[in-house]
Amino acid sequence: MYSRSWSAPAVEGSVGSHAFVAEHGLWDDARLAAAEQIEAGLDGIDLVRLVWGDPHGLVRSKTLTARTFRGVLRNGMNYSPGPFLKDTACTTAVDYRGEHGTGVDEIAGLGNFVLVPDPLTFLVLPGEGARTAWVIGDEYLRDGRTHPLSSRHVLHRVLDRYAGRGLTPVLGLEVEWYLARRLDDEPGNEGNGFGLQGPAPRVAAMNAGYQFNLDAAYDTVAPVTDPLALALLGLGLPVRSMEHEMGPGQVETTFDPMSALDTADAMLFFRVFTKRWCAARGLHASFMSQPAIAGADPSGWHLNQSVLETATGRNVFGAEGLSVGLSPTSKAYAEGLQDWLRDLFLLSVPTVNGYQRLGTQHALSPTRVGLSLESRTAMLRVVGSGAGAHIENRIGEPSANPYLNVAAQLFAGLEGLDGLAGGAADGPREGSDTVPQSLREALEAFRTGRAAKLLGDPLTAVLTKLKESEVRRYEAWALGASPAPGQVTEWEQREYFAAF
Repeated sequence: MYSRSWSAPAVEGSVGSHAFVAEHGLWDDARLAAAEQIEAGLDGIDLVRLVWGDPHGLVRSKTLTARTFRGVLRNGMNYSPGPFLKDTACTTAVDYRGEHGTGVDEIAGLGNFVLVPDPLTFLVLPGEGARTAWVIGDEYLRDGRTHPLSSRHVLHRVLDRYAGRGLTPVLGLEVEWYLARRLDDEPGNEGNGFGLQGPAPRVAAMNAGYQFNLDAAYDTVAPVTDPLALALLGLGLPVRSMEHEMGPGQVETTFDPMSALDTADAMLFFRVFTKRWCAARGLHASFMSQPAIAGADPSGWHLNQSVLETATGRNVFGAEGLSVGLSPTSKAYAEGLQDWLRDLFLLSVPTVNGYQRLGTQHALSPTRVGLSLESRTAMLRVVGSGAGAHIENRIGEPSANPYLNVAAQLFAGLEGLDGLAGGAADGPREGSDTVPQSLREALEAFRTGRAAKLLGDPLTAVLTKLKESEVRRYEAWALGASPAPGQVTEWEQREYFAAF
């Protein structure tokens, strides 16, 4: 039987730019080898989801046929820069039609950038139906330079500095999130538009909560979280535990130590995969810090961190000899974290809702800058000694951009190691004894601080515009609604509960 052919003759560079990876020397030997393995196995794949994390840490994607991905793997994929310019409700916060003020010429007119898959992040997802893979991309300008607005490249740059000193950061994830039952399948699009999210999903709590780590409470989430843990393990993520936290349906997931880039990639994937897994079962997962669920206790993202000598594997945070606690090196690292806290706080707690957790009514919240041995009331908690010594930084919220949160903490610690954390050794800088109490306060500290040393001027300018847009929209709403102090508002629930 005759079958019509719908294809035109192949055009080199029809996706991305022909041989973009090779032309600009973007991959090391490990990535070249991984790409060859991917190409050899693509006959067993139907679709590939090419993703990247926008400045908010939200995942943007295109789903490609495996045939198309064969070209994209080495050519890259043309992509609109629109997600760089939108706030959390898709309001255009950076004017691409006029003077955008970013210092990135390619933003004008929404000119494409090139998204290049990182072969080391390629995963084949479980599930029925189409055989689908997932891969994270790195953002490049059309001339092959790293994109100045890329969050993942920020982390790459910080890790290059560590490598130059012969050091390797090792991180451990502890992530709290909420699991709830969906009450309907309505999409919540009434009144939806640019700058206004539709109604949040209607949910009911999984249990009554407020019995910390109660086994019976875990039983209410185990039918979902147990197979979720097994699925994550099957994908290679080093899940350590699933625990029921304090709030009704609040879960904490912890992971074994990983490299810094693996940690950020894992967090990006974990959030998306968990939401997808739960949605397929009629449930809703959210990494919003404090959702408007009756009795909800706020969720945090604790980042455990230590630093190894690359050549020897020695943990430089462990004190020598018979003493316990932290070494002078780790104390300098902690001083850096404290000294840079206010400048970079926006990168760890980037939403209006995240500051609900930092109120004084929450005894275990890190409201004051400080370092303490085995105290969960401190911002920086010293855990263990010797080879196992590490610092747990408790400031992050679970919806933070993984690359920027990790990069900010590693950068600040390295500034301490380099002896550049001015004044930290002699006491906290002026105004730095408490953490910011609102997104507006954090934004002003970011705007007037030293963030550009980490992020560069373009990304600093864009993040300032994005967060200014977000906080202005909230303040305009709150002016008319007059929410009670400490109340999780309808605005917050609409803005974050579904997206994060």
